[in-house]
Amino acid sequence: MDPGSKGWLKEYLEFRQELLQDITTQRQKLSLPDHSLYRIVQPTGLMYGQPVSSFDHPDSAGWDEKDRMKVLLAESLISSSLLFHDKPIQSADEMSAVTLKTLESITNFYAHVFPELATPTKTLFGRKKTSMELAERILDRRIEHARTVKGNFWVQFFHNSLLFLDIFIFGQWIHTNADKIVADFFKYEREELRTSVVRIMAAAAHANHVVEFEERKLLEYFLQTANLSPEKKKECQDIFERGISVEEINLPTNNSWILKKYFLEMAILTIWADKKVEQLELDFLKRLADSIGFSDDDLENSMMAIEGFVLEHWDDLMYLQDKKDYEEVTKIFMQRMSRVTDKHRGRLMNEAKGSDELMSLLTRAKSHELSEDEKKKLRVLLIDMLKSIPTFVIISLPQRFLTLPILMQILPKNFISDTLNH
Repeated sequence: MDPGSKGWLKEYLEFRQELLQDITTQRQKLSLPDHSLYRIVQPTGLMYGQPVSSFDHPDSAGWDEKDRMKVLLAESLISSSLLFHDKPIQSADEMSAVTLKTLESITNFYAHVFPELATPTKTLFGRKKTSMELAERILDRRIEHARTVKGNFWVQFFHNSLLFLDIFIFGQWIHTNADKIVADFFKYEREELRTSVVRIMAAAAHANHVVEFEERKLLEYFLQTANLSPEKKKECQDIFERGISVEEINLPTNNSWILKKYFLEMAILTIWADKKVEQLELDFLKRLADSIGFSDDDLENSMMAIEGFVLEHWDDLMYLQDKKDYEEVTKIFMQRMSRVTDKHRGRLMNEAKGSDELMSLLTRAKSHELSEDEKKKLRVLLIDMLKSIPTFVIISLPQRFLTLPILMQILPKNFISDTLNH
């Protein structure tokens, strides 16, 4: 499959049919669709403008960055729609019908809310294009508008992370009737949300009272691609120049959980744009989290989600490496994870004691050197055990980063001996 060629969307959806069907099962859904969508989208890197998701398609090694971003956008939009599907999908035919309806919604959404992406509904010979063909073409055009600037993680982050707002607005769009008034509302919301991103960036950049060169360049690149009106662009430049307090950010009211999560994590990554996070900047993040109704734990979870994402994909995010030191990020991330595991020590002990296989391996490890196969199995079982903690139900654990030695370091003190002795 080549995402740069015609027919890629049909091929990919056929390949991913079983996975997409699983999204409608209760096993895959959390209590809130927003939490489920975050769990699906956050690990892919789409929220951060970095398509680093591990694709299991046999041709994925040959895909370039735009190909990967296009596939992720398609999958995320469809996943967003499926999360709101009211019952599990039982058959391939039912899945096909739901998918085609979703593709129609995607085409209508972009045609009305992003009119610059509208595409002819008929071929040169007058044949009406199928929903699959229209959706494929409009996704192609959307990614063409998301610029790729090689050599700068941060530039790509702010160009492409705006694609997440597509997914958020689409999640609202699918519950409406697409008339002109509705379309005008969502076009207005699109511009307002993009302006909100700039307010967040400006407040974060001014948090330590010094606007770094890297932060100033971010705004410049962002404004080139945000497609804001001249008035909004001038407003954003003024805001960034003079700075803005948390109280003045004035984010849209009635924000959903996932949108607030996106704003908070945009602020965290803006602060990461220079070489270190200072106390003034941490204080700002606490005020911001509080202002949007998030607790200290919510902030801690977002910091951990970003650090885990970066560590999991360190080799892919090569342009980030001159900004943050791997050992520094590792140390902070492990400290955060240790605090969470300590807090849930009892839950983890009960989970471990409920697994005969895990208890057997832990017992054997006390007196014998485990074989390589046993070590691999123990690592998998410990990661599964960690997933019983509510925090790690929503936040994706960095599986490649979590080697067995690291897992042993983040477990509560004396966890193994206490579990075996009780």
